[in-house]
Amino acid sequence: MPEDLEGKLINAVATFHDDPLGFVLFAYPWSMAGGPLAAQGGPRQWQRDFLKSVGEQLKSNKTSIDKVIREAVCSGNGPGKSALVGMLISWVMSTEKNTRVIITAGTEPQLKTKTWPEITKWMSMCITSHWFHIEETSISSVDPKCSRSWEVNRVTWNKQRPEAFAGAHNEGRRLMIIFDEASQIDDEIWRVTEGAMTDANTEIFWFVFGNPTRTDGAFFRCFNSNRAYWSRGNPLQIDTRTIEGINLGQINKWLEEYGEDSDFFRIHVRGVFPRTSELQFIPSEFVSDAMFREPNPGRDEPLIMALDVSRGGADFSVFAFRRGCDARSIPWVRLPGSEVRDSNVLIGKACDLAARYKPDYFFVDATGGSVGGPVADQLRRLGYPVIDVQFGAKSPTKEYPRLRGYMWGKMRDWLEHHGCIPKDERLKVQLTSLQMVKHDKDDRLLLESKEDMKARGLESPDDADALAMTFAFPVQSKNRLELLGNAPSRMAKTMGGFMSRVKERAPRR
Repeated sequence: MPEDLEGKLINAVATFHDDPLGFVLFAYPWSMAGGPLAAQGGPRQWQRDFLKSVGEQLKSNKTSIDKVIREAVCSGNGPGKSALVGMLISWVMSTEKNTRVIITAGTEPQLKTKTWPEITKWMSMCITSHWFHIEETSISSVDPKCSRSWEVNRVTWNKQRPEAFAGAHNEGRRLMIIFDEASQIDDEIWRVTEGAMTDANTEIFWFVFGNPTRTDGAFFRCFNSNRAYWSRGNPLQIDTRTIEGINLGQINKWLEEYGEDSDFFRIHVRGVFPRTSELQFIPSEFVSDAMFREPNPGRDEPLIMALDVSRGGADFSVFAFRRGCDARSIPWVRLPGSEVRDSNVLIGKACDLAARYKPDYFFVDATGGSVGGPVADQLRRLGYPVIDVQFGAKSPTKEYPRLRGYMWGKMRDWLEHHGCIPKDERLKVQLTSLQMVKHDKDDRLLLESKEDMKARGLESPDDADALAMTFAFPVQSKNRLELLGNAPSRMAKTMGGFMSRVKERAPRR
């Protein structure tokens, strides 16, 4: 850029020091025909209101520069939170020399593949983009004299090593800290970040954004017990349906499928927190993510079929299938208890499914022995690779006293990181309804019993238990199975013999 034009740009940008909305309207090509933002014509209304509010607080803070500007926003999916983050960072970096910005997100993949690309996109479109080097994990001034003091750092949080946030200071200058998908960020990181709020003579901004996925944690408290400290006592909750440019067709499908007051619709559309208890064992966001994650199982992952056997009445017998991360591609089968009072009917259905899908392992609920045990024995005699699962058996790890807790714990970890499950509201309710009860004298976690769940008016978690059973025992890869020959059958016999020796059977699941 010619020197005279560069000088005019510097002077123009300087006028927006306390005016983020004015900067955003000035610095981006909203009206450029054929440009990347031509269709938008400017920020969305809620983004304009947010930027205007920050500017108003800056101007009112001139008599008290130590006052921290804290803003909290929770919303459904898609209102443009990450775009706003990109605009804010472009503004604060462009209008004050030696500004420092720290950005983190709920998970490393979120930060790396979603938040950061959005930030760099908006920085690249900004009229001041040539003032900065945009790199893989940082954005810094092109001026070598201040490249280390005038920068944005992308930081992955770790509650065991919160040093990056303990050192989040920039005394006498400007400091901006941004939490994206903040509900997933550990309370320890929030606590350590508070230490950066004490710098004197410093303009400090702390902005937190996220979906309202949890009914506990620091982000939840921003909208409840700690709301007085955020957004001047009025933290923003956005219903996606009120945002211009949103795909209402998809939202209407969700409304029809889940209902206005379902936790899924509350979180992903209405921007309000779920109704589930803070004692819930599996967080709602784990299940929601698993429902919309695309399955990508490895080629050598064995297929596991699990059968949770009904004890009659209103309960169901459920066949679930899982191949590695994928518990969705093969349809599950649910049989009412009234239809399988004759165990031969259940055995016949099991044989049909096993012949059709040829599972490498077949885990069968043999708890109590009176119903599931004979079913497992008969299937084993027919040559299927059956392994008995006793929910009340001793856990193989010290974290839980019973196998049931161990299976649910493994399932929770799988749902959090890479699991894919059917988009089924019944399954979601079952997975998120189980509560943690207490820890025993050995500090092992006790989970709510099936009977206690029913006493709270909940249905039997048959579908969730069937999925949990696929984690009952470690399994060999297909390549390993081929080397071992008929390994599932041999393992079935070994496990069957082991389980028959287990004397410790819980009276309830």
